[in-house]
Formats: sequence, C-alpha cells, structure tokens
Amino acid sequence: MILVVSLNPALDITHEVSSVDWAGVNRPRAVHVRSGGKGVNVARTLRALGTEVTLAGLAGGAAGDELADRLCESGIKLALTPISGQTRRTFTVVDAGRKQAALFNEPGPAIDTGEFAEFFASYKKAVAECSAVVLAGSLPRGVDAAAYAKLIEVANVAGVPTILDTSGEALRLGAAAAPTLVKPNRDELDAVTRPGLGVEQAARELSGGAVVVSLGTDGLMAVDGDQVWLARPGEVVLGNATGAGDAVVAGLADGLVRGLDWPDRLRQAVALGTATVSSPVAGEYAAEAYHHHFANIEIRKNDNRNIHFRDICFRDMAGSDGADRRG
Repeated sequence: MILVVSLNPALDITHEVSSVDWAGVNRPRAVHVRSGGKGVNVARTLRALGTEVTLAGLAGGAAGDELADRLCESGIKLALTPISGQTRRTFTVVDAGRKQAALFNEPGPAIDTGEFAEFFASYKKAVAECSAVVLAGSLPRGVDAAAYAKLIEVANVAGVPTILDTSGEALRLGAAAAPTLVKPNRDELDAVTRPGLGVEQAARELSGGAVVVSLGTDGLMAVDGDQVWLARPGEVVLGNATGAGDAVVAGLADGLVRGLDWPDRLRQAVALGTATVSSPVAGEYAAEAYHHHFANIEIRKNDNRNIHFRDICFRDMAGSDGADRRG
C-alpha cells in the first residue's frame, strides 16, 4: 500500500469554453467538479494503475465534505483528519480556441496545532503499514514549513521510502531530510538553489538522493548518484496541464515500489504525465492516450556529471546529421 499525504487538498472545478471573453459573459460548454489537489491527483492515478492507496490529509467544511464524498467510490482508502476550516477550491478555465488553460487557486484553510497533532499521530500509525509515502502539494496556513521534513524523518526511521513533491521553503527543508526521491519542476528547483546552475547541478545541490525534475514538454531529467537520465515525450497535445505533474509522481511512486529500473520508471511517468496534459479535465487521462505516449518516449542516459542539461539536450537529442529533434 502507498500512503499519499495531501495536507492542502482542493475541490477542483473546470469550465470548458470555446473562446474566453475576459470582458464579457462566458457560457461554459461543460463543467467538471472533482476532488483535487496534488496529493489527491497522485492517489487517483495510482489507483487507476491498480495500486492500493490510502489518502491521508486534512479536510473541512462543505468543500471538504464534497471532496470526501466524491472519493468514496474511487477505491482510495480515506484517512482524512477533520478540521474546522474550509477546504479550498481551484478553478480552471480551459479555452479551446486558444488551446490554453488558466488556473485560479484559493488559499488553503488555517490549521491549528491541535488539528495537525491529530493528523501527525494517525500518520505515524499508517507509515508502519505502507510500502512508500508520497508527500505532495502546498502546506496550508498554520502548518510549519518543516512539516514535510518531520514526516520524512518518521518514514526514514520506519525504513519506508518517501517521495516529496512541493515547493518553496517546504521543498528546501524537506529535501534536506533525506527523502528517497524529490520531484520539483524547473521553476521550483531554481527557487531553492543558487542562481545560474544547470538543471543537473541544481538537482545535486537540492538533495543527495534521487531527484527527478519536470521540464514541461521537454520531459524529465532524473539525477541519481553518477547517473543522469533524460526522458522526452513525442508529440504533446495540450488540453489541461493541471494534474500532469501529479501523474508523473504517481508513475514514479508505482515504479519505485515495483522495483522498476530508471528507464522503465521514467517511461511510465512521462507517459502518464503526457496523457494527462492532453485531457481537458484536471488530473484525468485516457488509457489509450497513455499507451500511445508510452510507445513514443525517448530515453537517454549520461554518466558525465560535468555536463549541463542544455548540452545534453542538444547533443543527445540530435540526429546523426546534428539536427535538433526537439520540435
């Protein structure tokens, strides 16, 4: 069983429109409401892969009740600690004409020390029964930036591998607690490391363990010891990118638990992320899209620790005539 921690989940609302009129009235052609937030999206994707999942976190108010109700038939085991505050909502507007999506995130609720202490006690019990822990998403107000670091330390003592996907100070402190794997995107990585570093160098500065960096449509870079792996998708069809990074995390977690090597782990993660990007609904993917992308992923390995990603990208992704194939 994989334990997914979502301390700041959300009720995701997506409006699909043919073309957004930002100065007028818009009538969505479709409206989707679903449980969301990074951790929830990770748990949902893991469940779709057939993995047994428990979702632990904090939820409250009418939005929290609806979030839990919508997960009841998902096959995900819920271990949500009740809070007095209101679970946040997110709004995504998908503009089909422009092939763009705008995301509006409400701030999370304020959490008091007693509520987090109750969650922490239940978390320590759950860790002993799981094969891996995924810690995903932002921290709500009132929760210390070192919260993920403390949760990682508990898992380390229990000998349970951890995957961290967050940002800012929570990322910096959490990465210092020696998680098994850290999954930032490029902006998140740059924000907590020294300026001017290449992706590989920044990843090594962030953590001494494995780091997988999301590079948008350029795919993923995995840095693990002396090994550097690049996994790049084929054609990417943009729909709604919300939840794509979470699908990547789910693929990495599933691959870690199943003992997949880096090429297979990255191939699964990139295929899940790319299939999720092409869906109009946040955090969803179609099985046929996943299998299509899985067959069209390019994997490259480099053992030279002194080469920057840009150099690797142009050299290793080029054809025999030297032409850049990134598109």
